[in-house]
Parts: sequence; structure tokens; C-alpha cells
Amino acid sequence: MAGGFNEQPLPTWQRAVLKVGSSLLTTPAGALSDEHAEGLAAFVRASRSAGREVVIVSSGAVAAGRGFAAPERAAGLTGRQALAALGQTRLIALWQGFFDAPVAQVLLTHDDLRNRRRYVNARSTLRELLALGAIPVINENDTVAVDELKLGDNDNLAAIVAALVDADVLFIASDIGGLYTADPRTDAGAQPIDSVAAVTPAHLASAGGAGTAAGTGGMRTKLEAAGKAAAAGIETVLFNGRDAVCVARLSDGLLTGTRLHAPGMPLAARKYWLRHAPTAGRIVVDEGAARAVRERGASLLPGGVCAATGDFARGDVVEIAEGETVFACGIAQYAAVDIRRIARRHTRDIEVSLGYSYGENVVHRDDLVVLPA
Repeated sequence: MAGGFNEQPLPTWQRAVLKVGSSLLTTPAGALSDEHAEGLAAFVRASRSAGREVVIVSSGAVAAGRGFAAPERAAGLTGRQALAALGQTRLIALWQGFFDAPVAQVLLTHDDLRNRRRYVNARSTLRELLALGAIPVINENDTVAVDELKLGDNDNLAAIVAALVDADVLFIASDIGGLYTADPRTDAGAQPIDSVAAVTPAHLASAGGAGTAAGTGGMRTKLEAAGKAAAAGIETVLFNGRDAVCVARLSDGLLTGTRLHAPGMPLAARKYWLRHAPTAGRIVVDEGAARAVRERGASLLPGGVCAATGDFARGDVVEIAEGETVFACGIAQYAAVDIRRIARRHTRDIEVSLGYSYGENVVHRDDLVVLPA
């Protein structure tokens, strides 16, 4: 056992996403390091030799860029964006140094995942890269992202990428052995959890925060990512990327860490995208409309709309809420400013109110997904 975890078989897989956090690619001082990346790269090489495909989601660009700028130049959003631009080439060079096969850099943004066409384009590009025998290395495009539009952490990005490429399993390499009953860094009585049938609110409540100065994601974001992956029918495994023996055993099909299963049937690709796409605003509805959407699978009509918040455009993904409770997501058929004008009105009054009409639905049922309670 490593860290108290029992050895167990990995799920059967042919295509995987491997997420590697900043803490595994940097020294305590923040400089880029290959100490732990070498073992992870060896796992990727062994997997490819066995005929499998691996996509890497890698943090570390901002940390890699710190060596090029004085500390006072690295403060604030623009400073971090500059560091990301400086460090991205070093990060890709690090990964390319481990492989004979070409490494392909792919930078994704919040908007790439919110816009359906760009989402599908990213999916097609990644699949073509795999068909070409390349190793995609993916990161959030920190150089252009602003705080309010950032995905925020690469754990959740990795889950979305896993669904994009139809992966069988999501590997999350961390600086901790896996999931515990409590944060083992602060609770000496924390016990390791080898297997999780489904991520629950209790698991999220027991998760700690970010573990290192270089990282942005703690165990909670890893569990959130596992939940997103499970919705697409993808299992997640958590393991200690600093444990060379643990990493080496992965190539033998053995895990010393936590295996998070994917219960139930996976969502259709479009419904999955709707559930997890970043949202641009919110439509608040009354009790009757909420019941119709939840229980009867109805479209959302203007008569049941109370308010629209945000400045979203037609075609954006929005939250749908009853009061403060968000219960669905969908694609808005009208912009926020238009929805505020037609709220509480009958569908026949849409064209009279706006001077034009895109149809009677504010959100069509085919463009809507109800969220789990």
C-alpha cells in the first residue's frame, strides 16, 4: 500500500486524458522541473506502445514564465497573462523533450466551450491530432482569458476534454495519494478511500482547498471533475504523481489511489455540453414554468419568465432558475435585453413587443437540460 491505499486494477481503457497539475511540474520556488514529469511521460510512452491514446492536460505555464520576469511584474491579471505567454513555450518544450512523437499545443478558453460551433471544432481537431499520432497537450489560454471568463482550474478542463475526445478514463495526477475521509494535511485521522461509486455532497464537503502555491485546484475541483466525467460515462482515477512506484505501476494496469466510478447511462454529447458549458447569464422563471420544464420536459415560454440577468446574446448558454435555485441550463433563443421586454407576455405578443420574432420559445426543450438535484 502507498499512502494507505490498496492496489487495485485500473478500468479497461483505450483512450485516456492525463491531467498534470502545476505542483508536479515545478520546484517549491516555482521553477519548471522535470523531476516528476519524467515518470508520467514514461507512462504515456508505455501506453502508446501498447496501442493506446493519451491526451495531456497540463498546468504550469504561469509558473514556467516566472523565471523571465521580476516578481513585481508578475502581479495582477495582466502580469499573469504575460507569464503564461512567456511560459507556454517552455512548458511545451518540456513535454516534447519526453517524446519522439510530435506534441501538439492546444489552448482552450471559456468561450471555446460555451460556443457550440467552437466546441465541435475543438472536438474535431483533437480527434484528428490523435489520428495523426500526435500527443495533444492542452491548457487553458491564460494569455487572453479574463478572471470573470476563466474556467479557473485544469481539473474541470480535463473532464470536459475527456468528454470531447470520448475518453474511457480520466487520470488526475496530484501531489496527494487520492481521496481521504478528511484533508490528510490537517487531520491525522483521515482515512484513504480506494473506491467511490458516485461523488456525493458529503465527498465534496470533506475535500480540502488548493494544496500548493503553484496550483489552483484542490481535491474539491478534482471531485467536481470526476462528477463531470461520470456524466459522460467516464471513470476517473486519482493518484500521487510524486510517487514513482505508484506512477510506474500504472503501466502494469494497477492503481494505488482512488477510483471514482461512472454510474448510470452517459448523457448524449449535446446534453453533456449543455450541462457543463460555461454560462453567460440567468433566466429566472416562476413555479409553473419550472414545474413544466422539470416534470414534463416542456420548452420555456415567455409567459413563465420573471427576469433575465446578465448581458447574454441569442445563442448563449444560460442558467434557468426558480428563485435562487438553478435547475436547468439551455440555449437562449433571445438576448437578455429582449427577454426582459417579453417576460410575462403571451407568445403571440413577441413580434408586437420586439418588432421581430425568433419563434415562441425562450429556450427550446431540445436545447435544454435539467440539472441533477
